[in-house]
Amino acid sequence: MTERKKTAAAITVGCRLNQADTALIYGRLKAAGYEILEPDTVKPLDLIIINSCAVTAAASQKSRQYARSCRKKHPEAKIIATGCDSETEKIYWMQEKSADIYIPNADKSKILDYINGIAPTEKPADKNIFMENAVSAYPFRSRAFIKIQEGCESFCTYCIVPYARGPERSRDRNEVLHEFHKLLEQGHHEIILTGVNISTYRDGSCRLSDLLSELSAIDGDFRIRLSSTEPHPENKNLIGIMKDNPKICRFLHLPLQHGTNEILKLMGRKYTAEEFADFANEATSSIPGLHLGTDVICGFPGETKELFDKSCRFIENIPFANLHVFCYSPRKGTPAADFPDTVSGEAMKYRHIFLEDIENKLADKFLDSQIGQTLKVLIEKVRANGGCEGWTDNYIRVQTNIENAKANSFAYVLMKNKSGKMLEG
Repeated sequence: MTERKKTAAAITVGCRLNQADTALIYGRLKAAGYEILEPDTVKPLDLIIINSCAVTAAASQKSRQYARSCRKKHPEAKIIATGCDSETEKIYWMQEKSADIYIPNADKSKILDYINGIAPTEKPADKNIFMENAVSAYPFRSRAFIKIQEGCESFCTYCIVPYARGPERSRDRNEVLHEFHKLLEQGHHEIILTGVNISTYRDGSCRLSDLLSELSAIDGDFRIRLSSTEPHPENKNLIGIMKDNPKICRFLHLPLQHGTNEILKLMGRKYTAEEFADFANEATSSIPGLHLGTDVICGFPGETKELFDKSCRFIENIPFANLHVFCYSPRKGTPAADFPDTVSGEAMKYRHIFLEDIENKLADKFLDSQIGQTLKVLIEKVRANGGCEGWTDNYIRVQTNIENAKANSFAYVLMKNKSGKMLEG
């Protein structure tokens, strides 16, 4: 009688870097003989990983709720707690009864040692270059992420990430190339480079722009998307590469956070609004159809009505394709949590709604600019009625009717009209 394979599932809370970390864990577990299942499976699970997030108090709470829910649903499973919240709230997770094994964020690569009861070796000093010694597995996704960078040294006053992820370091260039080839062999046609801030990538003389040039020169029908960039001098080098290389998606997500120098200074951001605008305008004018997205925080301590209005005027004059709008939420352990001049909940709610209205106008303008264009779409979902959905390289969701459409394949689609925040072609 054939012995049942051990089964494992993971719940990932938070960012794309966490998703990449989970994929590396999947790769290690598959190599060890585990069958990877979806978290909502009705099959018995031997192992459940909670890859937690700490970026907001709500994300932290959600991570804990998942652990308790999994314990009730799968009392027989071994539950592992790891991720950013496990790093910033070590005592909680080490005492949490829903979790059987606690793994510090930096020890995710040693998950098999923890499962097998092998005492982890002493943590080495942080180095500039790291290796994962694993290849990611994406059993439930058509797009794949490659983790190329880790850590942050910006210490923005509102952000817990530097405390959860440690100092900046970059993944070994040769290992990135190896994993990229393996993901192509697995059939992925879009590969996303991710980290905390991939603009800081550096292995010797190889910077992010050099790595992009090398990866895009590989043979094959694929595209590369950049994730997790921050304002940084290296970004200037991306403009020419992105403009001249169809394998690199015309997409940049560049967090602004606020449109005034007064609040940017309080936030500990390392640029001025004018410097941000100069780069944004150069990028969008140099790369036709570039999707420039951003994050904006409203209600940060010290944000008066006058500063909010000034920020809105600034944002309206930048050709953003989308805004992710967040109300400021104090994070315990960060300097801003103790800042005076807090903004009332009522004012914060109004400002959020006002920014969302700006976002809708900017998004509509960008979508309108793409009607009449023929764009290359990666099909991700094929419906029973013959319709299908996918994404363009400049991150527009498209729905179309293509005969014999196949998921995880490219199609050239003429954009005809707008449907909400999608285009139809």
